[in-house]
Amino acid sequence: MPTNPSPPASLPFTGDPDADRLLASDPLALLVGFVLDQQVTIQTAFRAPLELGRRLGRFDAATIAGLDEAALVAAFSARPALHRFPAVMARRVGELARVVVERYGGDAGRIWTTAPDAAELERRLRDLPGIGPTKAKALLAVLVKRLGVRPPGWEAALPSYPTLGDVDTPEALAAYQASKRAARAAGRR
Repeated sequence: MPTNPSPPASLPFTGDPDADRLLASDPLALLVGFVLDQQVTIQTAFRAPLELGRRLGRFDAATIAGLDEAALVAAFSARPALHRFPAVMARRVGELARVVVERYGGDAGRIWTTAPDAAELERRLRDLPGIGPTKAKALLAVLVKRLGVRPPGWEAALPSYPTLGDVDTPEALAAYQASKRAARAAGRR
């Protein structure tokens, strides 16, 4: 599958240069950020993979999948907690890691590098624990627009609404978050 020859060195989702670099370089970190991106800020969700790696001593699917649930929950719950709901999200990240190990040999990037087309890639993303249809579309947009992943049919698969795939600067992130807040507020009226 053709990809952009020079993907970015970082994704501007956290404001932390190390976390932003990890998101661009480690497919599992990107997936974990998307799994955690609910009921916390984008910055909190996508900063968590870096901190989880620090707490565990390494960050890879086999390590996470091999931990017993109590150890993973403890890593998520240590102060400051990695998520508003650390136990639930620790379990979900553990499930994600096990799927990556079992289906993709521990290499999360294989989810997209081995997908024959965009429809199959989107299906694979939706099948991951914690990734529903909306997150799958947003993740697909990040892969295509930010990381240069170009499976056949990618043009038709992109969402028609703004997603994190449209965020290429800290200013774009702030604008994206403001538009989401405004949409939520309008929906409550």
